[in-house]
Amino acid sequence: MDFLQSIKQKAKACKKTIVLPESLERRTLEAAQIILQEELANIILVGNEAAILEKAEGLNISGANIVDPEHYDRMNDFVDTLVELRKSKGLTREQAEKLLKDPLYFGVMMVKKGIADGMVAGAVNSTANVLRPSLQILKTAPNTKLVSSFFVMVVPDCDFGSNGIFVFSDAGLVPNPNAEELAAIAISSAKSFKALVGEEPVVGMLSFSTKGSANHPDVDKVIEATKIAKKLAPDLKVDGELQLDAAIVPSVGASKAPGSEVAGKANVLIFPDLDAGNIGYKLTQRLAKAEAYGPITQGIAKPVNDLSRGCSAEDIVGVVAITCVQAQLSE
Repeated sequence: MDFLQSIKQKAKACKKTIVLPESLERRTLEAAQIILQEELANIILVGNEAAILEKAEGLNISGANIVDPEHYDRMNDFVDTLVELRKSKGLTREQAEKLLKDPLYFGVMMVKKGIADGMVAGAVNSTANVLRPSLQILKTAPNTKLVSSFFVMVVPDCDFGSNGIFVFSDAGLVPNPNAEELAAIAISSAKSFKALVGEEPVVGMLSFSTKGSANHPDVDKVIEATKIAKKLAPDLKVDGELQLDAAIVPSVGASKAPGSEVAGKANVLIFPDLDAGNIGYKLTQRLAKAEAYGPITQGIAKPVNDLSRGCSAEDIVGVVAITCVQAQLSE
């Protein structure tokens, strides 16, 4: 069974409710039809019902719950909650009412209130717009200092990683993490790999150096991050600094980092910065014809996931299924 089918089965086994706030986007509506047909999740669409149904002409989204913020009977409660959450920032009631007419803020508040279990957006909104209300309303998960992101990469005909499955992090959110942040990204990514793939994470902290082959402050950051990760998560298999080939190719790992329990076996790849992570995932996706699921966020109190604006309806379905599994694990 491939990765996506496995995720879909997990989603079906404990059905969750996902809010899709970009309800006037055709790809979102096509995805909603597929999700409802395959019984992956319950779907909430945010917006004016007549406008949504007009945009969904030819599609069957009758199983979706359409909620219009303009006529929502719990809006006063939503406003009260947002004012309370943002009182330290001086948010007025009038400002809160305006914010909650934004489908993204409204959708996140539905997650906050437990009406939905997660939210997926980003087909027409920037990452910043999707994550801003999430951080303001949901905040970070307990014992998590940093919100980061990852991609699940499924590489065809590949013996490396977990039968060709990897987590690449951070490839979508944190531009230049310091050592403490890089350690936090590594620990969160290991948990995400275990949750979604179901196998033991083996974490490679990537660099242009392997075990002292080069000297540079960028290398020092990865070495320090590895020490911090080992201290914070002593049972985690994590090692660095490792070049990419030393991390995933057994013969190279044995040669460059003999004695390492990670070298040559890594399935969670932690990139030193966003440049490397973003380039790495796109190279793998395009040259190896890999499936790339993400960016999936980690570290928010409840699951909210961002889409690429170039996503297809099928991409949205995949991210919704992943969000369902994250929601199951956050209970």
